[in-house]
Amino acid sequence: MLPIAGSAPPESRLLFRPIGKNVASFAARILAALGLILVVTFISFGPLHVNAITAGFLYLVAILVIGAVGGLIESIVASIAAMLCFNYFFLPPIGTLTIENPQNWIALFAFFATSLTASQLSARAKRLTRDAILRQQEIEKLYSLSRALLLSDPSQPIAHQVVQHVAQVFDFPVVVLYDRTNNRIYKLAELEESPEIEGQLRDVASQSTTFRDEKKSLSIAPVRLGGQPIGSLAVVGLFLSDAAFHSLLNLVAIGLERAASQAAVNRAEIATQSEELKSTLLDAIAHEFKTPLTSIKAVTTDLLSGSVHELPQSQRELVTIVDESADRLSKLVTDAIQLARAEGGTFHLNRGEHFVGSLISASIRQMKSLMDGRSVTVSVADDLPPVRVDADLIQVVITHLLDNALKYSPATSPISISAQMLGARVVISIVDQGPGIPEQEQAQIFEKFYRGQAEKNLKGTGMGLAIAREIMIAHGQEIWLESQIGRGSKFSVSLPVAPGVAAR
Repeated sequence: MLPIAGSAPPESRLLFRPIGKNVASFAARILAALGLILVVTFISFGPLHVNAITAGFLYLVAILVIGAVGGLIESIVASIAAMLCFNYFFLPPIGTLTIENPQNWIALFAFFATSLTASQLSARAKRLTRDAILRQQEIEKLYSLSRALLLSDPSQPIAHQVVQHVAQVFDFPVVVLYDRTNNRIYKLAELEESPEIEGQLRDVASQSTTFRDEKKSLSIAPVRLGGQPIGSLAVVGLFLSDAAFHSLLNLVAIGLERAASQAAVNRAEIATQSEELKSTLLDAIAHEFKTPLTSIKAVTTDLLSGSVHELPQSQRELVTIVDESADRLSKLVTDAIQLARAEGGTFHLNRGEHFVGSLISASIRQMKSLMDGRSVTVSVADDLPPVRVDADLIQVVITHLLDNALKYSPATSPISISAQMLGARVVISIVDQGPGIPEQEQAQIFEKFYRGQAEKNLKGTGMGLAIAREIMIAHGQEIWLESQIGRGSKFSVSLPVAPGVAAR
């Protein structure tokens, strides 16, 4: 519970209940109660001329009616007036406030005690009924608020909708919400001394305390989620029990949490759309690049082959440079497209059953021009089962790993490629005799555009290993590194065995 209410009785546990309502209205109720007692006195003593016992019962009925319609104070005033009238008009000696028979004193006090008890019970029943009605109304309003928050439009700022719904459901003239997560304030209406109120909102949220100003009918309370303050709410004209106000704050907290979740979803959607747009643009640009690159490559290949005429040595060297640059630019464009597709989630796997040896052989053929006579040994077990993968993409992975080994190992050192069964998967490993990768760099080696700290002068963009990782993720498989300084590096990938192979 909020610390606003204390331990007051139920009727006083309403925040900002008016203490002195309307003096004229209160006086009118007192006069009406006295008037009813006078009417009963006139009828009982005049036309009906009933006895004292009947008059006492009539007075009790009148007091019960006053207690049911009015309140406790009206009933007490009516009880005192009825006692005096009962004594004056019905207890001998008639017409005086004195009593001759001592037994009549007992009767008078019994009547007074009964009337006071009846007044108390009547007023209490009325108060309980009124409180029950108020609680029911509060529950209905809280339900309406929860339903409104649930049906909030996700395309609009949810925190602003929370403020609107709270004001509409509870009929508050002023509602101000402070969202501590993004340090924003949402208002339904401007407050007097607005900067001061905004400062109090921030103080309440940071200190997790409650501020209340009964003169202004202003209450500011922290909005908590999981015990931690995530904001604060200020309202004017609050007329709720502390339990209902606490429930209101909980609903506001849920609304703020939903706003934060919706913002995260929107950011994710924007990021996804951005990646998809980037992938689409790169695809379009790639086609524009590929066409002139293909033409350049065809011309340089034709010139270097000597099919037209033999070039002088100086021109041949220039054409060779153009040819190598075209190859490098073509590879850069291809890598950029593959990385963009991987990040945009646009990899479309064309799975099929393939032998691991064929995948490795095809990858080595693609890298033949870059190997420059390097020693590459291949060790593939004869009894390896076929794997179910996208052959083109797995060849991309193997070529990137092989290219990485060629770049980061001495020209005279051998490179080995092996394939073996490891549990229910086939594992391909590429081992080089390079300088190794420091342990602090191994966690970053598969990040895009990351290159080792030791070899800054090597050509490359740092996209190859990132592309390989994304391709393996798309296959639901793994890629990992084992390396020690001075002992080279070993990159491994796992491939799924084709279904039903074990049963053959």
